[in-house]
Amino acid sequence: MHEPTVKELPAHGVRAERIEKRLGGNDVLRGVDLIVRTGEILSILGSSGSGKSTLLRCLNLLTVPDSGDIWVHGEKLAIRSESQHGGQAEILDHRQVRRVRASMGMVFQSFNLWPHMTALENVTEGPVLVKGIRRNAAADLGRHYLAKVGLSDKAGAYPRHLSGGQQQRVAIARALAMEPRVLLFDEPTSALDPELVGEVLRVMATLADEGRTMVIVTHELAFAREVSTRAAFMHRGLIEEESPSQKFFSSPVSGRLRSFLASHR
Repeated sequence: MHEPTVKELPAHGVRAERIEKRLGGNDVLRGVDLIVRTGEILSILGSSGSGKSTLLRCLNLLTVPDSGDIWVHGEKLAIRSESQHGGQAEILDHRQVRRVRASMGMVFQSFNLWPHMTALENVTEGPVLVKGIRRNAAADLGRHYLAKVGLSDKAGAYPRHLSGGQQQRVAIARALAMEPRVLLFDEPTSALDPELVGEVLRVMATLADEGRTMVIVTHELAFAREVSTRAAFMHRGLIEEESPSQKFFSSPVSGRLRSFLASHR
């Protein structure tokens, strides 16, 4: 497969080609191709173990793929595959990866907040340490994004005093404070009690309405159908079907996708 030109790449988007990853002796990703265009909201669905979260982590190299290529905002990431040197895949340019990661906010299943820091301190630490923003300016930024997720009154609260939904909203504010061009969500509601899921999904829906570029791994099918511009279904380490959201949910082609959607109604 040829290396895409800048013209072929989606402006400020993400492109992955032939991504493979083996973990614990299992082929988790088996040659995945993916394009995320600017302003697109792509939901990735699939059964547990299909490779969804691993693919998401490969996009910003939290997990280094064993082989394949990734472009972010038109820039090819410098990684060396196993096949190129007969050893473990590795990052070749760590400064590049740090810069790219700063432009790709990620929200995890677990909230990963620092317990000894307030909500505001959790949100402002990244802009200060990674982007070199002065603490006063970062605090203003942090208060802005806490307000955006409906937590203006919780700036001084520690994680232990927040509900799971509130902690996840702080995590979203933390990602937003880096002012990324792409937001990655890895099952952001899976660790929440059912009554708290809605508050996080409402914040995400607001972000979607703003035209942000988002990739969402989720099991919330109704939410994915509502907010996505495109959706993809993964099965055994491959994208089996991908299409505009309306077609994906109303007229699936794959029998496995039809069964998956029917079983989650």
